[in-house]
Amino acid sequence: MPPTDASTDAGTNSAPRAGSSTEDTLDLRLTDELLALFGGDGPVTASGPVDDASVTAPGPAGGLLDTPADWGPLTTSAGVFQLVPVRIERDLPLISKWMNDPAVAAFWELEGPQDVTAAHLRPQLDGDGRSAPCLGVLDGVPMSYWEIYRADLDPLARHYPARPHDTGVHLLVGGVADRGRGLGTTLLRAVADLVLDRRPACARVVAEPDLRNTPSVSAFLGAGFRFSAELDLPDKRAALMVRERALRNLL
Repeated sequence: MPPTDASTDAGTNSAPRAGSSTEDTLDLRLTDELLALFGGDGPVTASGPVDDASVTAPGPAGGLLDTPADWGPLTTSAGVFQLVPVRIERDLPLISKWMNDPAVAAFWELEGPQDVTAAHLRPQLDGDGRSAPCLGVLDGVPMSYWEIYRADLDPLARHYPARPHDTGVHLLVGGVADRGRGLGTTLLRAVADLVLDRRPACARVVAEPDLRNTPSVSAFLGAGFRFSAELDLPDKRAALMVRERALRNLL
């Protein structure tokens, strides 16, 4: 599972730091998909603060996200882009290298030896499939790191009025040469479109970049997200950015 308030970045990479104290509550009616995973045969309602135990459903990795590994490539104005699920034995050195870039470390706070990055990845890879860490591969070259996750099943849902199947995105652009030239905006729009196309039950893609990260917020706006609210998350004040299925062809 991604950090509670991991933010998305495009340009100057932004991201995580989590906490769990909150008095916000969530009243979430679970879908037939989750009922089947729970093994129940009647309506289930989760009320009160969401924690890891209250919404955990067993299932294969990726099952709660309609299997990002199968979403396939898409053509963008920047080239052919594809989300490739992370494999620690193959990808850890590269992702750890990115995490140790000072511009990335300032927000993700995962600098240090490879074990630090591995400890961030393994709970997602070994979990119930609510979060999928992926490499972003552009024209065959890994150039970004993504987390696609069920925002409605994440502790983030304590902090905003979540809806069933809300899907969150976190992003860092790895190479310095790929930052600051609009790639983040292009890829954010492409990935949001992928989510909406491949997850028919999802009506909204959400993200929560740090308000201080002006390039990131601007990239979301350019990618068709709208600014919805300011959120007081445990370790930052964030901008809740939302891309809605109903508005995807208008923004």
